[in-house]
Amino acid sequence: MKIRPLMQRYPVTSYFVLAYLISWGGSFAIGGPKFLRGELLDFEDAMLMGLPMLAGPLIAGIAMTYLVDGKTGLQNIFSRMFKWRVGLRWYAAALLIFPTLILGVLWTLTAFVSPDFAPTFMAFGILGGLLAGFIEEIGWMGFAYPRMETKFGTWRATIYLALLHGLWHAMAGYLWEASTYGVYWLPRFIAMWFVAMMAMRILLVWIYSNTGSLLLAQLTHASSSGFLIILSPSMISPANETLWFAVYAVILWIPAAIVIMRFGKTFVRQPLQRQVERMR
Repeated sequence: MKIRPLMQRYPVTSYFVLAYLISWGGSFAIGGPKFLRGELLDFEDAMLMGLPMLAGPLIAGIAMTYLVDGKTGLQNIFSRMFKWRVGLRWYAAALLIFPTLILGVLWTLTAFVSPDFAPTFMAFGILGGLLAGFIEEIGWMGFAYPRMETKFGTWRATIYLALLHGLWHAMAGYLWEASTYGVYWLPRFIAMWFVAMMAMRILLVWIYSNTGSLLLAQLTHASSSGFLIILSPSMISPANETLWFAVYAVILWIPAAIVIMRFGKTFVRQPLQRQVERMR
């Protein structure tokens, strides 16, 4: 069977295979040789690995959209990116939930555990967050999620996407951080890229489902990633960094749980008539 018809037949699987190949392959090509020699990767290595990490979901999302839906599909993605006329409360949710919780966790840990947890301000996080949010979500929410939702429903699509998005960080994360964090690498990775990622994706899908705005999804991701970089404590031990990430991951489930309890697993408030029909 030719590749193109196969990819058109299995668009979501093809998207993830392509995104992973670009991101993991590029990350290993940049950081793998030094890692295999037992050398520590530095900040420049991490920045270089960020290029294929961003390129993976972007290229896969655009390529698969064009392959499956042609120019009409690309126009649809960009129209959702420019959908900005939504209520201010959705902008507030997208931009304020994450820094509020991050600061709350860090201030609490600073007061009751150690001053090492004091938040800092790293301006680079503004650019990092914007790049991650606006570039990655073209693939995750622009292409993959709508098709996953059609096949699996909102709840399962959200969880599956969160898990696949979290795992996607493993190659670059391991190459750069495994030597530094040692035994703390795996629990830190699980807390940040599975536990917290799942809660973040629930909040992101909730905002997207109620606005239809890919722009709001991008801003939500940008706020989450950006403020983690901007506010994270500097010069902190691997054990303490793992601790604060774990606490934050648990706390982030509070707004996620509220969304589930109030809106159900569709994340959208249903009309009264539909609720009555479901109760019959």
